[in-house]
Amino acid sequence: MQFRTQIPISKSNNPIDYNSKILSVGSCFAENMAEKFDYFKFQNETNPFGIIFNPVSIEKLFSRVCKEELFTEKDVFFHNERWHSFEVHSDLSNADRQELLETLNKAVTETNKKLKEATHIIITFGTSWIYRNIESTEIAANCHKVPQKQFLKELLSVDVIQKSIQNTVDLIQTLNPEINFIFTISPVRHIKDGFVENQLSKSHLFSALHAALNTEHFKLNTEYFPSYEILMDELRDYRFYNEDMLHPNQIAIDYIWKLFSENYISQESISIMQEVDEIQKSLRHRSFNPDSEQHQKFLAKLQQKMNLLEEKIPY
Repeated sequence: MQFRTQIPISKSNNPIDYNSKILSVGSCFAENMAEKFDYFKFQNETNPFGIIFNPVSIEKLFSRVCKEELFTEKDVFFHNERWHSFEVHSDLSNADRQELLETLNKAVTETNKKLKEATHIIITFGTSWIYRNIESTEIAANCHKVPQKQFLKELLSVDVIQKSIQNTVDLIQTLNPEINFIFTISPVRHIKDGFVENQLSKSHLFSALHAALNTEHFKLNTEYFPSYEILMDELRDYRFYNEDMLHPNQIAIDYIWKLFSENYISQESISIMQEVDEIQKSLRHRSFNPDSEQHQKFLAKLQQKMNLLEEKIPY
């Protein structure tokens, strides 16, 4: 008797290993997965412009990065005693305008460099809902708590999203033709939009993304990882959510990561991941008697393990 469904996941044709250079961008679920890459010491860069939820804002940032279009004073504004840009997350906002511009432009140039070197890019889409600034008609990646009356809320159509995804891929491939794409849709539920509206938003993302992936242009070097489906169909229980009942909890993130690593990380790298995990757990160990001979031996052995691992992955 079966008590749960299991999502079939195909093994990646271009698996990630410890020589891979990964760029992760998109919603807050991208950050959850990136924390795993960081924990296991992969070469990973995450959301250089902060969390970005919608496909059009992601496309706009990649256009800026790929063409190395720097931010200028017209791209920032002052609100609530801080300078912001509608193109990036509020984590980058600054009390000083010049410092903000320097931070943004450093992110542009460094991301351009990392994109040229990257072997894999993971893009996580979160929502189809966008907020359009009435004055400029531009779509805001983040509203920075500017009064809502200054924006029009819109649902991106399937056609617009599909075109945006195609543009994003074209831009990135112009800079790095060999890069491997992994797309996923965030399982985080945007209930502030409404329950029905959240489902509508996700359905537009699914329709657009799969329409794009099924075109001949996208057949090579592009894969889809079903993180949304795993949480909704395999786990499908509120015990796998945080207290807000919207975000996956650590158990869910660990489970999704397990399926990801089994199918998207090379078999040769799994043994190194196990070594890294052992060291990470040992580093968190708290001794009752730090000066004891036993603890000193433990530290010496741990350092030896770290040295051996450094020979395998020098970075």
